[in-house]
Amino acid sequence: MDAPPYQNLTPDIVLDAVESVGYRCDGRLLALNSYENRVYQVGLEEGAPLVAKFYRPRRWSDEAIAEEHGFTRQLQELEIPVVAPLAVNGGTLFHFQGFRFALYPKRPGRAPELDDPDTLRWMGRFIGRIHALGAVATFRHRPVLTVESFGDESVAFLLGHGFIPPDLEPAYRSVAEDVLRRVRAAYARAGKVRLIRLHGDCHPGNVLWSEAGPHFVDFDDCRMGPALQDMWMLLSGDRAAMTGQLLDFLEGYEEFCDFDPAELHLLEALRTLRLLHYSAWLARRWDDPAFPAHFPWFNTQRYWQDQILALREQAALLDEPPLRVA
Repeated sequence: MDAPPYQNLTPDIVLDAVESVGYRCDGRLLALNSYENRVYQVGLEEGAPLVAKFYRPRRWSDEAIAEEHGFTRQLQELEIPVVAPLAVNGGTLFHFQGFRFALYPKRPGRAPELDDPDTLRWMGRFIGRIHALGAVATFRHRPVLTVESFGDESVAFLLGHGFIPPDLEPAYRSVAEDVLRRVRAAYARAGKVRLIRLHGDCHPGNVLWSEAGPHFVDFDDCRMGPALQDMWMLLSGDRAAMTGQLLDFLEGYEEFCDFDPAELHLLEALRTLRLLHYSAWLARRWDDPAFPAHFPWFNTQRYWQDQILALREQAALLDEPPLRVA
């Protein structure tokens, strides 16, 4: 088994890395809430603190990270409120003692109030602007959200590495195969969907809200995919509630970017793929000591029982007609 990816990332290394690109740290260091990468607020002798993000080793190539940085900096140049990496001597990705890191300005904020129609319209306008830029080019080094990558590969990893308890494995295998058939049927109903550059993980925790409106953070999962991927995680409640929320959101979104209603066939399909992908993400990171410490409920008998139930519920939802916005 490989050594834990961050075992050598000590506080001294973090501070020395930041100083290696020209900043003077004052010794203050605060670990921020992040598991995939390691993220710290770093105090400076002059000026506001910075946020230092240390990329998980071997996850992304330098070229893929450069595409993430380039996309967010393009958005920033268009005055779209994203938190983009800082450039030092023309570069945004830095190397120090085997680690790759980027530096960001610190932006305060709180979670958006998604039960407010004005907030949803505001969010829609800015995501519409993100997608308008995202549609004019493609990523070359970052992945595409597909049924195979999020669905098939996730299930294969979980079953192939012994994460499912033996007494639950037949039920999990059966329900996973069933929902993936239904997901593919949903994609078939949607037809040819346009793939664009996305935030990719646009849940409320990745939006910082202030009096000036939203700031979108953490483009670490940006990829090619359908526009709906950046919308559905902002919707909640029953069918009527989600329809109302989506209508408010699209009122703002379509000021800047067209939306194809055929994509609504994918709403529950994308939710299902995220359920499968999330379990596999936890499993793939289980040798990182931070994961058992922060996700103690994962890989328990109760967890897999709940997953089987959730997937059965998704199977029923996948058979329902899509939301209507016209």
